[in-house]
Amino acid sequence: MKATGLTLLLLGIALTIFTSIRFFTKEKVVDLGVIEITRDKPNDFSWSPVMGIVVMGIGGVILWQASKKQ
Repeated sequence: MKATGLTLLLLGIALTIFTSIRFFTKEKVVDLGVIEITRDKPNDFSWSPVMGIVVMGIGGVILWQASKKQ
């Protein structure tokens, strides 16, 4: 239980600090038989820092409850 709480706490910190992820997908621009032209299209996946704070809070509560039991 402590490992789960600690993992959620660290994940919440990371989600609060890093609020987006950028990844690239290949997009076909021209396809003329043998000749094919592609380009890398950037895509952003963003979230609110509040989500990280909520996950951090849940991890803290789980960690607190696990330490309280012992």
